Amino acid sequence: MQRQLKHVLVALMIGAVALGALPGVARGQDMPSIKLGVQPWLGYGPWWIAAEKGFFEDRGLDVEVIDFTWDQDMNAALASGRIDVEAAATNTLIALINQGVDAQAFLLLDASFEADAIIANKDITSIEELAGREVAYEPGSTSDLLLNYALSEAGMTIDDVTPIPIAASDAGAAVIAGQVDVAVTYEPYISAALSGRDDYGVLYSAAERPGLISDVMIAQRSFISENPDVIEALALAWDDAIAYLRENPDEGGQIIADAVGSDMEEFTVAFEGVQVFSLEENAVEFSGDFQETFATVGEIMMGLNPDEITVAPTPEDAFAVDYLDAYLPAEMPTPDATEAAS
Repeated sequence: MQRQLKHVLVALMIGAVALGALPGVARGQDMPSIKLGVQPWLGYGPWWIAAEKGFFEDRGLDVEVIDFTWDQDMNAALASGRIDVEAAATNTLIALINQGVDAQAFLLLDASFEADAIIANKDITSIEELAGREVAYEPGSTSDLLLNYALSEAGMTIDDVTPIPIAASDAGAAVIAGQVDVAVTYEPYISAALSGRDDYGVLYSAAERPGLISDVMIAQRSFISENPDVIEALALAWDDAIAYLRENPDEGGQIIADAVGSDMEEFTVAFEGVQVFSLEENAVEFSGDFQETFATVGEIMMGLNPDEITVAPTPEDAFAVDYLDAYLPAEMPTPDATEAAS
């Protein structure tokens, strides 16, 4: 069924040329109503741009972007069918698969570097000094993965600290207010928490392990296989938003800043630690480096939590991205061609 995605793309493009329309869901059909789950994270920003600038409608979709605060609430909504697609961390996809949710990724959204971090009073100078301290973070989120990875690199485990479950959006404020010793969160909450505070800083960031923190667009396998035209149209709307953001960084940035509740100055600094991916960049990543990164994240998760993460899903099973072959550079062979040659 995934192979049909490429044929659908070709058919849609031919129809669009004939009708003078943009590629997307075929004209003449009722616009599919899609519920898209997000959280207040900068890397999901192009979805808000797509909604604000009408790119969903341009691609033949009626999309409701629904904001969630907690990962677990959004994941439950996807599993129960209350939302159709969600923007989620790569480690969330792996966790969902291990929980029995038949989910796949169909788009790489972003990668985080300095934009995910552990923040603490500057009196704390090493991960080892977290022993016995209260650490606020959101279980199951990228913050959970980053904290566990940092602890493991220091020869420690989560049992060496006192976990304080809290939404990532509130974790930074909690440490600044003195409610906890340390917090793990992401932008813009890092910059907001540290603004004007010389006594607090970043103790550890995702830049220590490039590729560890990334986000993908996921849906249940059945939804993807039954709605390839919708998957295409969502990907195209995302690409439209990326193009708009790159051509209009101030206007696009303001839309994202407003959506996540950040002022523009904080957003500009925070967004420097995030990379968002166009469709062409998606094609290259999914055909090469991201497959290795995905496998590495799965192995890390199995090592950190072997009781709950028992399977590291393969890229072949976890990705529904054959339609991206159309965006590969002409000089770059597709994964199938490379495999055949070997």
